[in-house]
Amino acid sequence: MDIAKRIKMAEAYADISEAELARRMGTTSQAFGQRMRTGKFSSADLEKIAAALGAEFYCCFKFPDGEEV
Repeated sequence: MDIAKRIKMAEAYADISEAELARRMGTTSQAFGQRMRTGKFSSADLEKIAAALGAEFYCCFKFPDGEEV
């Protein structure tokens, strides 16, 4: 699943619109919509999105034996 789909799922879980998320992040809904279409977000962007959603951003590689990197 790509990151834009995950962000949309998080918006739904947090019960906020994309426009509201953009507002909380201090950007326009048009600019944020463009970022969603390209799916290009830095780790810092994702942490900011998580904070605006009231969530925590967590990213790792998890191997079959349970090891996370």
